[in-house]
Amino acid sequence: MIALPEIRSAATVIAPHVVRTPLLPFGAGWIKPENLQPIGAFKLRGALNALARLENRSSGVVAYSSGNHAQAVAFAARLHGVPAAIVMPDNTPPVKIEATKALGAEVFIVGITERVERAEALVAERGAALIPPFDHPDVIAGQGTIGLEVLDDLPDVDTVVVPMSGGGLISGVATAVKSLRPDVRVLGAEPELAADIAESLRAGSLVRWDPLRRARTVADALRDGPSALTWAHISRYVDDVVTVSEDEILAAVGGLARRARLVAEPSGAVAVAALEKVGGKGVAVLSGGNVDPALLARLLAT
Repeated sequence: MIALPEIRSAATVIAPHVVRTPLLPFGAGWIKPENLQPIGAFKLRGALNALARLENRSSGVVAYSSGNHAQAVAFAARLHGVPAAIVMPDNTPPVKIEATKALGAEVFIVGITERVERAEALVAERGAALIPPFDHPDVIAGQGTIGLEVLDDLPDVDTVVVPMSGGGLISGVATAVKSLRPDVRVLGAEPELAADIAESLRAGSLVRWDPLRRARTVADALRDGPSALTWAHISRYVDDVVTVSEDEILAAVGGLARRARLVAEPSGAVAVAALEKVGGKGVAVLSGGNVDPALLARLLAT
């Protein structure tokens, strides 16, 4: 379990390299637009913090990712002048694969159930350091800096809505928010087709969904399940979960483009869709904007 001092320390480490994204009004609430980060997603925060704290990175780093963490690790590795090898599933949108390669990373494409095994093999072969997408205290602490910024910018916030998958983002944000303001509600947002955390909270224990079951959602960055570490944070700090349909997710992508002039990928729009569903004047974390151009064009044409 991480704590507030680790999140504050992460904020200092990553400050020179991330955008301190503003809160933007949207309907009755607010949006935290992490799509404005240099790699188009919040994942840069955790990757920068984790890589900066590695004691030995001379042999490079390895990561596995459906796309946004891949770009974040590639960006951080390039910043520190070390090689990055990234394992990505074969259902990753091409736009994310190409963006990762453009940042100088070596990319390996595998089946969706083979990512972790291939990454661990690369670590063994190369003596490199593994930076997982969510199951790591330094990654969680980096993501938690979003919570600090929300409370700084909107001290009277009553609700913060955060998308969930592996759980690194909500673990960090919820820890920051609840440590400083226990009265603020922290809501997780999940696609109905990948709602394993919602089921877990109802059951009172971690419920595992098959990766192929989670892969049905259009929100490609929300197809992971939580780890024991992230579940520990979620079960302690998260107040409730809001699930949204595929239609609600896609409508939020189009609505963000038209009403807020913000480009969001489906995964990035999930918390916005959830906030609109429950109403209120909370803050929704728009987690990423690396959308397939063809999908965005299709949504804007309807």
